[in-house]
Amino acid sequence: MKQLAGNCTFGIAAMLAAAAACAQTYPAKPVRFVVPFVAGGPTDIQGRLLGEKLAQRLGQQFIIDNRGGAGGNIGMEIVAKAPPDGHTLVIATVGTWAVNPHLYKLPYDVLKDFSPIIQVSTSPAVLVVHPSVPVKNVKELVALAKSKPGQLNYGSSGVGGLGHISGALFALMTGTKMVHIPYKSSAPSLTDLIAGQIEVLFNNAISTVPHIKSGKARALAVTSIKRTQALPDLPTIDEAGVKGYDNSSWSAVAAPAGTPKEIIGKLNNELNQILKLPDIREKSAVGGAAIIGGTPEQFGAYLKSEVTKFERVVKEAKISAQ
Repeated sequence: MKQLAGNCTFGIAAMLAAAAACAQTYPAKPVRFVVPFVAGGPTDIQGRLLGEKLAQRLGQQFIIDNRGGAGGNIGMEIVAKAPPDGHTLVIATVGTWAVNPHLYKLPYDVLKDFSPIIQVSTSPAVLVVHPSVPVKNVKELVALAKSKPGQLNYGSSGVGGLGHISGALFALMTGTKMVHIPYKSSAPSLTDLIAGQIEVLFNNAISTVPHIKSGKARALAVTSIKRTQALPDLPTIDEAGVKGYDNSSWSAVAAPAGTPKEIIGKLNNELNQILKLPDIREKSAVGGAAIIGGTPEQFGAYLKSEVTKFERVVKEAKISAQ
């Protein structure tokens, strides 16, 4: 016997025939929506927005469960080992999905132990420098870094985070060498950039834009392949001359591996509809995020490509979580 969802229990012979009926009654109880980070961050806010909309549309509570720690690995493990009945989901970011597998010995496999549901959004980092740094664009930063190898410092929110990976990829693709200064979060790194304690920073748009507008930080480019609505006049690093550069944070929703395809399809359909809502798009744009959506298969293929991409970056940049 195998339990598919809630109280839907069927013999193995009837399981396929019963799956569609079970999906129609899903969710049969409150859904645990794990956010593998502390409350208040971008992923938590996004998860709460989506959870609220899902609850309204599906008639059951979607309870946010913040399980921060170990770079998101604790929350991811909880979901990987949860019953595959659609009542435990996770929303996580590129770091937990594609970078951590190369930094830690994980008790789960991101490609085997999860059923992809949907990629939610993508958000670039903004490359900024302290106003005292004598550069006004990416080409000038590259030239300065090459003239002073190992003398420029760049900060990030921590080892393996978006800022760290963005800087490491930048150095690899430009042949430059800058010293990485990891912080416990993005806030202190931004504070030190403004104070002139570090020269360069790759940081999220939502907290950096106000300081760009006030003149306390000079923006050079964004790390995505396309420009961001938050700073539409700012070029991408690719446009600025580092061809092929593309590194953004992205978020996605998944369930434990083995979750019935009918339930995955139902969740995917609902989330695609939610992501089209004006209020969701407006709130995402404020933080510089672009809505993605799409099919489970599209997210699964993208995840595989990102895992491969960051394996090379982590190895060549010699990034370690120790």
